[in-house]
Amino acid sequence: MGRRILNDALRTIVNAERRGKASVELKPISTVMSSFLRIMKEKGLTLLFDPKFVYLSKNIILSAHWCEGSVSGEAKIETCYIKNFQVHDPHRVGRITVDLQGRVNDCKALTYRQDVKAKEIEEYTERTLPTRQWGYVVVTTPDGILDHEEAIKRNVGGQVLGFFY
Repeated sequence: MGRRILNDALRTIVNAERRGKASVELKPISTVMSSFLRIMKEKGLTLLFDPKFVYLSKNIILSAHWCEGSVSGEAKIETCYIKNFQVHDPHRVGRITVDLQGRVNDCKALTYRQDVKAKEIEEYTERTLPTRQWGYVVVTTPDGILDHEEAIKRNVGGQVLGFFY
């Protein structure tokens, strides 16, 4: 039952993104779902650039931050997969409100939890994600719920929860 809850929530996010919705409400909730959403919020694309040479269209709205300690006025653009999420009434059935960014192309949870060793995570990632540049595989490990990059850094394996890109 718990695996299906995560899968239904992620499919709801993808369907809302495709329809161009600004936010989506997820019911019922679980702690695994909020951990998965936390990883989606933290991870994303980070670009360093010199603002003199970059022209951004008026249609593209990105937040640019000046890097502390950056040389020659580099700017940093960070975009994440979701803007924010809020958990309402977690002790009962509860709900999560997710503010969407329009960056999620696909997001799936595995209804069967596949065991992956630390040295097999890279191979699994290459098979699952479309390219090496985008996307993350989410793994539940003894160190907690991590994305594949953090699991490789810590050299821990676990069970694959799902992926997003």
